[in-house]
Amino acid sequence: MFRRVRLLIAGILFLAASMVSASGSGSSSKPLAGAYPIVLTHGIFGWGKATSIIDYWGGNAAYLTSQGATVLTPTVTATDSSANRAAQLKTAIQVAMAANNYTGKVHIIGHSQGGLDARYLISNLGFSSKVATLTTLNTPHLGSPLASVIDAVIPSWALPYVATVLNTLVGVVYGQSNQNVVAALKLLTVAGSTTFNNNTPNVSGFKYYSYGSYITVNDVIQHPAMGLLAPITGIGAPFFNQSVLNDGVVTDTSMRWGTWKGGPSIPITTTGIDHLEATNALYLGQAWYDTNGYFLKMAQNAKSNQ
Repeated sequence: MFRRVRLLIAGILFLAASMVSASGSGSSSKPLAGAYPIVLTHGIFGWGKATSIIDYWGGNAAYLTSQGATVLTPTVTATDSSANRAAQLKTAIQVAMAANNYTGKVHIIGHSQGGLDARYLISNLGFSSKVATLTTLNTPHLGSPLASVIDAVIPSWALPYVATVLNTLVGVVYGQSNQNVVAALKLLTVAGSTTFNNNTPNVSGFKYYSYGSYITVNDVIQHPAMGLLAPITGIGAPFFNQSVLNDGVVTDTSMRWGTWKGGPSIPITTTGIDHLEATNALYLGQAWYDTNGYFLKMAQNAKSNQ
């Protein structure tokens, strides 16, 4: 009698477990299934499509794909105004959507200037009806004190010559013509961002989210590049009423736009997350924190608000 009861209970539990596995494993193993396509937009000096060695998104695009999302990583000009880059971004998204016979909306996650490009696209290029949410990551919405310092120290007479050299160099490195370093620099200054924001108002009712991170200790082991720039950004920040906390080039104050969602969870041994580590660019961040988990969190927030 008791043996039959035990067998009956065991059978019921087995069937229940099987039903849960059959009905729920798809959603739990693919948490982004059903999400609108996700467009990752890169920042200044960035690129879109990854190679096996150099990946701006540090494997995060591939990870989101493995979690059930359709992910696009368009490339726009490395150095230019956000007005021009946004026009390129619009074309790239439209071409990708047409190629896949997709007429719905997309989510955009924009890193650094990529967030400004997306804002311009949504506000000024009539694309708000095609974008469900915009998530910006370490984006200088209020400009970068570092860019303002660089702009101030270069004499106006020397700027054209410096620009010519840099435009040529960047063009060779990226294989792109028509670089405009000066336009990018002017945009990213605090004064330039003020003009940009005045000309790029938020679309009423649109869902804007922002994430960001900063360096807590300027050690050159974890932050070999950004750790050297962070003190300059921090020193210049108070002159523009911005926080001294920064990721090397963008202050905590400047990153906040729309609904602020915070930053990644990091171990206590990690001295913050800098501007490059925020996307795991060149795989610089994964040794210090869970970059995949961070991007999944951003993508899940977008999906839940589509």
